[in-house]
Amino acid sequence: ILVVNKPAGLVVHPAAGNPDGTLLNALLHHAPGVAGLPRAGIIHRLDKDTSGILVVAKTLEARTALVEQLQERRFTREYDAVVEGTMTGGGRVDAPIGRHPVDRKRMAVTPKGKPAVTHYRLKERFRAHIWLKVRLETGRTHQIRVHMAHIRHPLVGDPVYRGRLRMPAGASEELRSALRGFRRQALHAARLGLTHPRTGEWMEWEVPMADDLVALVETLRRDREEQQ
Repeated sequence: ILVVNKPAGLVVHPAAGNPDGTLLNALLHHAPGVAGLPRAGIIHRLDKDTSGILVVAKTLEARTALVEQLQERRFTREYDAVVEGTMTGGGRVDAPIGRHPVDRKRMAVTPKGKPAVTHYRLKERFRAHIWLKVRLETGRTHQIRVHMAHIRHPLVGDPVYRGRLRMPAGASEELRSALRGFRRQALHAARLGLTHPRTGEWMEWEVPMADDLVALVETLRRDREEQQ
């Protein structure tokens, strides 16, 4: 297996508008043997503008085992997310996700969607934002982004699901600039756990938050302290 820390802005799969310069292209260069595998061994995706950790199979044996684990919900996947709003505790979102009935490029909570479950807990509270630790039970397209918007806590910077930018009352120019300038969803795949397909050993990896997310959290922290 290969475990990759993907930067924000890197597309995982080639598609219209992104024929090259993708993670898949890089994998074919680094490990040519994956060319014979479905999707070059990529087991699960991260959106282009989500940073963080994902796993790639290097052999068909590994791919079969990892896909089975993923389908049986035996992966551990934990994310850092910075969302709008305030809340007093963590929770669980159990709401099916499918294609948006009108805008086919978007996903939405819809009765005809596939089952989707997201767990979240508070990491740190700011004046009008929250740093969450989010754990996926299922892995639907845009799941965290859709579920957080559904409970009215959209991700900072999300160009698709956030809606209009809301500024906290009395926000400093530094915070205004940071929120306006954050041009991707504030989401980072921080931790991944799985059973190694060959050894049967449980393994976990953790990667620190991307620099732009760290800077956003520090700005929100300063805003909170200055307003106290």
